[in-house]
Amino acid sequence: MKIALPRKVLMIINNLQLHGYEAFAVGGCVRDSILARRPEDWDITTSAKPEEIKKLFRKTVDTGIEHGTVTVLLGKDSFEVTTYRIDGAYEDSRHPKEVKFTNRLEEDLRRRDFTINAMAYNDEVRLVDVFGGMQDLNHHRIRCVGDPEERFSEDALRILRAVRFSAQLNFPIEPNTARAVKKLAPTLKKISAERIRTELVKLLVSPHPERIQDAFELGITRVILPEWDAMVGVEQHTPHHKYDVAEHTIRALKNVKRDKILRLTMLFHDMGKPAMKTTDEKGQDHFKGHALVSEEIARKILRRLKFDNDTVKTVTRLVCYHDYRIEATPQNVRRAMNRIGVELFPYYLAVRMADVKAQSPYRKREKIENIVEMRRLYQEALLKDQCVTLRQLAVSGKDLMQLGMKPGRELGSMLSELLEYVIDDPERNDRDTLCKYVKEKLGL
Repeated sequence: MKIALPRKVLMIINNLQLHGYEAFAVGGCVRDSILARRPEDWDITTSAKPEEIKKLFRKTVDTGIEHGTVTVLLGKDSFEVTTYRIDGAYEDSRHPKEVKFTNRLEEDLRRRDFTINAMAYNDEVRLVDVFGGMQDLNHHRIRCVGDPEERFSEDALRILRAVRFSAQLNFPIEPNTARAVKKLAPTLKKISAERIRTELVKLLVSPHPERIQDAFELGITRVILPEWDAMVGVEQHTPHHKYDVAEHTIRALKNVKRDKILRLTMLFHDMGKPAMKTTDEKGQDHFKGHALVSEEIARKILRRLKFDNDTVKTVTRLVCYHDYRIEATPQNVRRAMNRIGVELFPYYLAVRMADVKAQSPYRKREKIENIVEMRRLYQEALLKDQCVTLRQLAVSGKDLMQLGMKPGRELGSMLSELLEYVIDDPERNDRDTLCKYVKEKLGL
């Protein structure tokens, strides 16, 4: 098998080989190349020790030198070059207490998580596949290198990575590996929130976010996202729904594009339903106020997983408004643009569409047509530069003060009133018209 290595990767490998060392591209880049995917990163493994690597390249950074990793800088690109190593005992279910360098590639590959990530390649030797990674790629399965319980005991994050790779590649987890996942899932509580967050986002934005159901069945969500477990089996006896809350959420996730903000919003949008469920005398379920509860749950989870403030703010706002239903009229759309935010409005429309598509056929066509018309009216408002924010008003606070108003709450209230006046009819956004309105209000 021939893999087309990038020029700079070849330069690093050739330089190491010219000085008598072995060197290979290794891990995910080899896997993705075989699958005809474009690798995000190219990692290199070598028999050269870190200090020897540093001597051979002009610009290097000691990114993980205690574990044998040196980052080589070539122009604007960086490549991690790591010495063959054997990991010592793992004491925190994440990091080896010590590492021992070795001159055998096979020993280095043996310590890796899954067979599909334990292959190496260079143009001289070609593919090195000691643990059956190629066979597992061909059979579409995620399988640990060696004993899965050992691998997961070394690094508990690999438990979540198994499901993440399953979602990215649409490969089922091999039975022995799955049994070990289920047994050792509780050890994920030892893993930092930041690392859980990274893997969860990769799972959600993968082509198969529905694999989160595998995470539930294997006991993973019970540890990292118990709020998901609370949705499973919560029936929705209402004309608008045909699935339980968790299944509806999975379908909504699949109906939205692979965007972090949108996928997180769909993950959280109905998490408030279990707490807000009521059933009337006719046996029909209701979930009044669930959007606000979902917003609070989303905020709590996002904070727990150490998401950045912008993500927390954006996702919780979309969750809050995910069930905001209006008739598609120009005034309603302009008012919604003001309330939700002009920049956020396309996200709101995408969330509404994903939600509706995951519901029952009841009035579905009517709902979708309404959202499509809202999108048209939104685009029309942008094209005509219709006023939907205070910034777009033809008058400012300074103008109102020139009419005799004093700074303070009353001035702010008047600006808000003017904005409502203009949202009802964009033609009113004229300085003279608005000043006349204010004068009449003030009795001038």
